[in-house]
Amino acid sequence: MGGYLKPFALHLTHNDEEANELLQETMYRALANEDKFKVETNLKAWLYTIMKNVFINSYRKTHKRNTLLYKTTNQYYLNSSMNNLSVRHNAAENKFLNNDINAALNSISRELQVPSLMHFQGYTYPEIADHLDLPLGTVKSRIFFARKVLQAKLRIYRAGR
Repeated sequence: MGGYLKPFALHLTHNDEEANELLQETMYRALANEDKFKVETNLKAWLYTIMKNVFINSYRKTHKRNTLLYKTTNQYYLNSSMNNLSVRHNAAENKFLNNDINAALNSISRELQVPSLMHFQGYTYPEIADHLDLPLGTVKSRIFFARKVLQAKLRIYRAGR
């Protein structure tokens, strides 16, 4: 079965190791969702679709993780992997900022903290809901409330203050 999927994985990733990981994740997802496969349909096309979706979701996570939003009257997206336009602080400022962020994160309940960290890491709402076995609306509201709490706790770092 992997005989026709491996070349497609290589075509998508251009890297043998990443292709193997993509193939493994595809097979895992196929087995985990085998109840969704309809016997009278094309298995090969179903597996190709799973692989393509896994690849796209992985790309989006990586891209989202490397994108910063610079908030001004006009919003600019900065891709930190492509350039180094992010604001640089000295080591002391970074230490204070990191300590304050960690303290704020540690002060919120785990039920708000876990989905928020997963979302920050690039997971989609449905992926978080599946992983935590929660309704989608619950995940969205927990992330919303966590964001509000963190904004209040870290308001000293807001631009213009």
